Amino acid sequence: MKQKILILLSLTSLLLVAASCGSSSSDSAAPAAAPVEKEAALVEIQSVSVQDVPQLSSYSSTVLAYATNNIMPQQGGRIRKINVEVGDYVTKGQVLAEMDRLQLDQIALQIQNDEIEYARLKSLYEKGGVSQSDFETAELGYKLRKSNYENLEENTILRSPLTGFVTARNFDAGDMFAMTAPLFTVQQVTPVKLLVGISESEYTLVKKGDKVTITVDALPGRSFEGVVHRLYPTIDPATHTFSAEIVVPNDDRKLRPGMYAKVTVNFGSLPRIVVPDQAVVKLSGTGQKYVFVVNADDSVQMTPVTIGRHMEAEFEILDGLAEGQRIVVKGNGSLKSGDRVRIR
Repeated sequence: MKQKILILLSLTSLLLVAASCGSSSSDSAAPAAAPVEKEAALVEIQSVSVQDVPQLSSYSSTVLAYATNNIMPQQGGRIRKINVEVGDYVTKGQVLAEMDRLQLDQIALQIQNDEIEYARLKSLYEKGGVSQSDFETAELGYKLRKSNYENLEENTILRSPLTGFVTARNFDAGDMFAMTAPLFTVQQVTPVKLLVGISESEYTLVKKGDKVTITVDALPGRSFEGVVHRLYPTIDPATHTFSAEIVVPNDDRKLRPGMYAKVTVNFGSLPRIVVPDQAVVKLSGTGQKYVFVVNADDSVQMTPVTIGRHMEAEFEILDGLAEGQRIVVKGNGSLKSGDRVRIR
């Protein structure tokens, strides 16, 4: 009985092994599944063209007074009167302050006497009552004293040499002026000027009389037109820039010295390829920009490009594309080189 059971178990094991081998052989003989072809992406394309692109460069600068005068007498003395304050707008020739007048008044009396004496000697000289040498000596003395009076008057009654704002006042009425600092500083703001450091590579492009555009952070939404007034003849070896002096009329006196400004210089126009900015894609992890060029078989090729100026919704392309090439302008987010596309 035990022998029969052993025989049956052996037969069962053989059948199981045979079934297993048959299944393995059947599985290995089954054909592999066909790869699924990637669906062509739906895109919009555009043929690139050449346009005249303004060559604009922007520089940072600071608004400067067109002229600055430090007003002070030639010698020390007591300040008798102060007529203006910081922030006042003064005109050329306006009296700003007066120093002690004692010496001036004394010389003024002498000049009055000299005028009378000079007129008397001149009358006698014309009648032959005084020699020529005596008359010329008296005339020279009179002219010298008059010149001294005029010089003293300029240093006693202090006037503004220009029209502008009083930007500093360092003394008060009654102070003794000791020539340690100017009494006033007056700055001319109509016009104003800016010194702009321009790259030496653009040295031959800038010319006297060129127009520029100025904007300042303090006056958002406004722009001012200026003119290249002077070009400095040397180039800074450290920064490789040269200075251009820009003059802005500033008739409404809105621009003030010290304002931070952005100066845009137009160097004319050049023919450049222009593409929509959404067609330009940045390669992740690098600074490289590229576009997808559509081949004749509707496959795409990732093409590196060198971009220039960003003009509203377009990029200037300096290198990498040729006129007439077709590029993807929409639907390029998931494309790779070699992908086929469907053109909308």
